[in-house]
Amino acid sequence: MTRVEPFASRTRVAYLSMEIALEPAVHTYSGGLGVLAGDTAYSAADLNLPMVFVTLVTRQGYFRQVIDADGNQTEEPDPWDPAAHAVPLGALVAVTLEGRSVWIRPWFYELKSPTGGRVPVLLLDTDVEQNDPVDRDITDHLYGGDETYRLKQEIVLGMGGPRILQALGFDIRTFHMNEGHAALLTIELLNRFRRALGRQLPHFSEYDYGRVRDMCVFTTHTPVEAGHDKFSYELVNRIAGDLLQNGDLKDLGGTDHLNMTKLALNLSNYVNGVARKHADTTRHMFPGYEVRSITNGVHPGRWAHPAFCRIFDENYPVWHVEPEALNHVDSLPDETIWQAHMTAKHELADLIRQRTGTSLDPDLPTLGYARRMTGYKRPGLLFRDPERLLAIAEKTPFQIVIAGKAHPRDATGKAAIHEILGISGRLADRLKIAYLPNYNLSVARHIVSGVDIWLNTPMPPLEASGTSGMKAALNGALNFSTLDGWWAEGCLDGVTGWAIGDGAPSEEDGEDLYRKLEGTILPLYHDDREKWIWMMKQSIGRIGSTFNTQRMMRRYGAEAYLR
Repeated sequence: MTRVEPFASRTRVAYLSMEIALEPAVHTYSGGLGVLAGDTAYSAADLNLPMVFVTLVTRQGYFRQVIDADGNQTEEPDPWDPAAHAVPLGALVAVTLEGRSVWIRPWFYELKSPTGGRVPVLLLDTDVEQNDPVDRDITDHLYGGDETYRLKQEIVLGMGGPRILQALGFDIRTFHMNEGHAALLTIELLNRFRRALGRQLPHFSEYDYGRVRDMCVFTTHTPVEAGHDKFSYELVNRIAGDLLQNGDLKDLGGTDHLNMTKLALNLSNYVNGVARKHADTTRHMFPGYEVRSITNGVHPGRWAHPAFCRIFDENYPVWHVEPEALNHVDSLPDETIWQAHMTAKHELADLIRQRTGTSLDPDLPTLGYARRMTGYKRPGLLFRDPERLLAIAEKTPFQIVIAGKAHPRDATGKAAIHEILGISGRLADRLKIAYLPNYNLSVARHIVSGVDIWLNTPMPPLEASGTSGMKAALNGALNFSTLDGWWAEGCLDGVTGWAIGDGAPSEEDGEDLYRKLEGTILPLYHDDREKWIWMMKQSIGRIGSTFNTQRMMRRYGAEAYLR
């Protein structure tokens, strides 16, 4: 019996994602989408859900961020060794690319959750000796290369993934597409379930659309137009040939180009956004489709600092699978919460000193900002008026921790990093600002647990959900964010944190940020520690008990998988 057979016999749901963050040493993720997929897998293991997860092996990772002496981001490969973490399986399947058979081998990774639960993860790899050298690197670089490279990767994931599952003996009843990258699995299923036609009838397709729709779940994650993959039909035909007959592909994917989001929307019986506001935005972007909402969450045991995990284990033994138990955290002694937080805060200060040489004061309020550096997230909003920021810090001292990568082709994001580092250098003598390079799972765990205030400044309504603030909340950090994504649901102003603006796009958000930071947040930290710790407890109890992947996966199971 192979390692995968015990899972194959019971598994009924396959979750396909271009990226999944499994552990820091496995570089199969770039950011929030992959971290969410990893948290999803951990909760599936906790809840003993009959699921298998499928992604690409991405041997060279996304990229390793290096900040040069002038404050410019440069990129280096971030390789990892699959053999050190996973087991190669003997099955091989092929997809056709540019008329060649491209063979795919899966690696088997057994994900183990803190509760002892397990789920299988398959990492698809084209670096096999049967392939032409030009095809062996298709699964090497996450989001690397050009449009042709991306399309080939999406064919490997969307069409090769279901073939691998079938070859390994999985009897999948539901396919869950995590974003449109996997949408070509709908084409694979259409071709697998063709109807036998005795006599061709007008307007009667040989493809069983209803059966395929019944098998497919689609979660869309982005309200940003550039986040929806599109490919010219000329490119699709050149790389993949005639995927469907009789012009059906254009009916499903769009007349001008193949829109992967539209393809998934047309062939999924259950479609959801990742927050209530995001579902509304998606319905406006794609009118005529029923788009439900299941708000994202985070895996509690993965993101709570060990000091908090020990407290929760001692007081609420069921919290790993029933995070609702965290609702009772407000009954714990203030000192218990504060000491756990200070343990995490000292560890973050140690990491920053080791990585950057900057010495932070654990007794000062620490504001954290860590996410993908790109225009709509407005990373420069905090620094729009450096003199005002400095005046606030001189009146009520605080310090700042920043991290985040810009996509290698995102000039705006790179410019934001350069600008922030330039301002940080000019203010260094009077305001401590630490920029931690190469933001990844390990760095994220330190930052979300070690800061006091979690800042998020996206331009509404362009944040689909966002989950970093949920991670911070599990550790008692207080969110300070624009009312977009999940925070539009989680914000109780003055209880779980504070809002920036009123949820509408506004040039006044920067002024509101400064006003609340100066007049409300920093004075509270310095002058009313009892109230601050009360809010920390509210943050843990109200957010941690609700915005978690246990709740999220129970909803997917009941509403999307068991239809």
